[in-house]
Amino acid sequence: MRNLLIAAATAGLFLAAAPASADETCAASPSALRTAASTSADAAAAKKALGFVAIGEKLCDAGADRAAGKKFAAAAKALNVDLASLTPAAAAAK
Repeated sequence: MRNLLIAAATAGLFLAAAPASADETCAASPSALRTAASTSADAAAAKKALGFVAIGEKLCDAGADRAAGKKFAAAAKALNVDLASLTPAAAAAK
């Protein structure tokens, strides 16, 4: 019984914190990724990343923060950078 209560409390805290970090990701990730793309030596990778960023922004506008986060992660991967190192919100979420 005690374990069930602890699990329920932990899940509640996790779910309550998730939307705030998603909002921060939609606010901080696009600009950080655009900066990383502008300094990239690989023009093709930068173009691909900027496409992912544009789609991610549209998903944020539509309220699909989780899907947007996946697009931002794909943009970071295309640029060969760590998304958590680019955005303070993502680093704090870890």
